[in-house]
Amino acid sequence: MATEPGRARVRGPHRVVVLALDGLLPFELGIPQRIFGRAADAEGGPLYEVVTCSVRAPGPVRTDADFAVLVENGPEALATADTVVVPASYELGPVFEEGVLTPELATALALVRPGTRMVSICTGGYVLAAAGLLDGRPAATHWASAEHFQRLFPRVRVDPEVLFIDDGDVLTSAGVAAGIDLCLHIVRRDHGSAVANDVARRTVVPPHRPGGQSQFIQRPVPEPQLASTTTARAWALGRLHEPIQLRDLAEQEAMSVRTFTRRFREEVGVSPGQWLTQQRVEHARHLLESTDLSVDAIARAAGFGTATSLRQHLQSALGVPPTTYRRAFRAGATG
Repeated sequence: MATEPGRARVRGPHRVVVLALDGLLPFELGIPQRIFGRAADAEGGPLYEVVTCSVRAPGPVRTDADFAVLVENGPEALATADTVVVPASYELGPVFEEGVLTPELATALALVRPGTRMVSICTGGYVLAAAGLLDGRPAATHWASAEHFQRLFPRVRVDPEVLFIDDGDVLTSAGVAAGIDLCLHIVRRDHGSAVANDVARRTVVPPHRPGGQSQFIQRPVPEPQLASTTTARAWALGRLHEPIQLRDLAEQEAMSVRTFTRRFREEVGVSPGQWLTQQRVEHARHLLESTDLSVDAIARAAGFGTATSLRQHLQSALGVPPTTYRRAFRAGATG
């Protein structure tokens, strides 16, 4: 149902408004609905409402495929958004060529309320940059567009390698699957790992890939004749509380340490040690969010051994110590 012009925003689930632009990629347009639309509270109630709009009156919007999509909301929906998501488009015109907004796009974005969270997927970041929202900020985009993006917007600090960047009220991602990672990250940030993991299970995707993980995985899918490191990863996840050495992981796959390390990086994109630390940080986050265990107990359960070690790793990964993270998460969940 189209949003009526001038209609007041009725408080309910967090409203995500997705801006559909001509030349959009259907896959990326569907990511917010798939991820945010599956997030539910303990009683099964929706945590988000996802609305799609265009910069024009309701009607068809061209895609990069051989079909159009019928969008039932015009730009006035942007005025009701708590979060705006701009997916990729291959028809950005002067936005892509000159770094300036079209008049209709500028008029549409002017409807966004101050304080609204802004999110882009892939080349959707060009729209945020042309609107001046990325000036002086770090930003991610698809690696193939990064050099052009940086030339066009020299005031933006483009990182061509990472999957996504969370800069508070403005978040940007690389293309396609990285958009899923970013939306899951937002759900995790808003409502914790349990909700995000449930969405990931329903969507059949990994629950978490850190934003700083490189886009450049040399061989994302192992060659069929090569053994996988899946067994070793499953084995490690079942005993994060124990000391785990590289040789222990290699033994699970009956490989030499050298061969295992090479194949692990080919499959996962990071070293075994980096991956193990990431999993321990995620487990610690989950325990901080969902239990009343002491920081010392969580440090032992996550395999960090001491509270000091946990603090150092959490500070490095998230920029906050465990007690601050726990307070912030619980305050956010209550709000």
